[in-house]
Amino acid sequence: MLKLLKYLTRQDRMSMAACMCLVVLQVWLDLTMPDYTQALTAAVSAGNISMQDVLRNGGMMLLCAMGSMASSILCGFLTARIAASYARTLREKLFDRITDFSDADIGRFTVASLITRTTNDVVQMQSLIAIGMQLLIKAPITAVWAILKISSASVEWTQATMITVAVIVSFVAVLILIAFPRFRKIQKLTDALNHATEENLEGVRVIRAFNAEAYQARKFEQVNQDITRNHLFTARAMGLMFPVMSMAMSGLTLAIYWIGAYLMNAAPILQRATLIGNMTAYTQYAIQVVMSFMMLVAIFIIIPRVMVSAGRIREVLETEPSMRFPENDGDIPSGARIEFRHVSFSYQNGEENCLKDLNFTIEPGQTFAIIGATGCGKTSLVNLIPRLYDVTEGEVLINGRDIRTYAQKTLEHLVSVAPQKAMLFMGDVKSNITYGCGEDIPDDSPRIREALDIAQAGFVDELPLGVHAPVAQGGTNFSGGQKQRLSIARAVFRRSPVMIFDDTFSALDFQTDMRVRQAIHDRLKGCTSILVAQRIGTVRQADQILVLDNGSIAGIGRHEELLQSCSVYREIALSQLREEEL
Repeated sequence: MLKLLKYLTRQDRMSMAACMCLVVLQVWLDLTMPDYTQALTAAVSAGNISMQDVLRNGGMMLLCAMGSMASSILCGFLTARIAASYARTLREKLFDRITDFSDADIGRFTVASLITRTTNDVVQMQSLIAIGMQLLIKAPITAVWAILKISSASVEWTQATMITVAVIVSFVAVLILIAFPRFRKIQKLTDALNHATEENLEGVRVIRAFNAEAYQARKFEQVNQDITRNHLFTARAMGLMFPVMSMAMSGLTLAIYWIGAYLMNAAPILQRATLIGNMTAYTQYAIQVVMSFMMLVAIFIIIPRVMVSAGRIREVLETEPSMRFPENDGDIPSGARIEFRHVSFSYQNGEENCLKDLNFTIEPGQTFAIIGATGCGKTSLVNLIPRLYDVTEGEVLINGRDIRTYAQKTLEHLVSVAPQKAMLFMGDVKSNITYGCGEDIPDDSPRIREALDIAQAGFVDELPLGVHAPVAQGGTNFSGGQKQRLSIARAVFRRSPVMIFDDTFSALDFQTDMRVRQAIHDRLKGCTSILVAQRIGTVRQADQILVLDNGSIAGIGRHEELLQSCSVYREIALSQLREEEL
């Protein structure tokens, strides 16, 4: 947990130093008030009290109280600002590290867990600083200072205080040992709860279509019950602290007065007034000591869960991305010749390769199509080209260079992707089409118009706000076909040397599919187009077609050639078209 404090900014550290000074001032003022109480009590007991003594001592007590309050308010303001700034920094660090992760790294943590670590776990750290920093500094200073002030008063009173403190510390230690494993489990269950919620929200249409609300509710209820039981256990365990602390404080006060009565009976009459004043002051000091440990208890309630959260945050921040990119590799090439040399690939913890010894070449400006049965590895193959995953064996080359030698920005400019699942971001149509360009594109830019025309996205012109029409998160306010066309327009807008269309024509009708492919062929000459599709009609005009079968190459060539030489391709074709159509 302490290792995460290195992310405090210089301003935060200076504010923390100011907080420590304010806390020391506050403790000094709080521990000075009993001295004036002692003087007043001693004067009353001796019978020589005057109004001047009352005003002087009472006024000093009032000034100490007001100074302590002002210090506490200012310290609280600073700690709140430190906590908010620290949480912002942690979220930025986590976000930056997660965006550097490859798909394999994200899969290892899971999306739900990364969301929990970026939100819930960071909030735990923020709470510790906002609530705990002031108490964590104040409690030990108060306890040590108060014990030093009372240690010279009476050995018996000091022994009673030390026994009470020992009982409190032992009880708190036992509770923490019991509760800590449960706090660790709660954070993992929070991941599971977020995962269940995310799954329900993303799959709400399927759930309703299959009338599976009750089934999903039972799955959610199981996770919810698990986390509730663990919360109840830790809450009940920690709930024992304050009753025990109250009993300890009451018992200590009773012990001080009982010891004080014993000491007064044994003391000479002239010393009794001083002894009564000392007992009054000692009672306040002892309460300050116990209150200090009560503040530590409040911290100990937070710390176990914070320690778990800190470990989870560190795990993300200290995980080095599995993919490394060179810093700079020169100018971006204009063309792109792609070559797969003995490429095999398996996902993390996969028992066997899902792609096996692939060897083929895609020439610049070629329309290259990939077809095969569901689950044969088409998407896995095209994900290797923009280096979303690294190959397990072999190498993927662009213009004769292994893609692992390209800088990340170079590779991103070389390859644009319209993914299998059309993903739109909250904003408007224009921001989604120009996504990632890093430049201010005017509304009437011919590049936007050309991208919409190629993608056959004429529906945008019919929207009331045109290219400024709002897009909901995930593009839920557009149909599947509209989202796919906007996804195609985004890929086309970048004009990358290599454009991958991963089954992005599946939601389009045959006529629109044909128009989009024809526009890509006619208007994007010189660009290498890679089409992943299930339809024979989509791939039959390609310059070269790769047929995948269970991760291996079953055939490669043009449509007419494959009908004669590849049985797998012919089976797919006959399942969609009649013999005479072929």
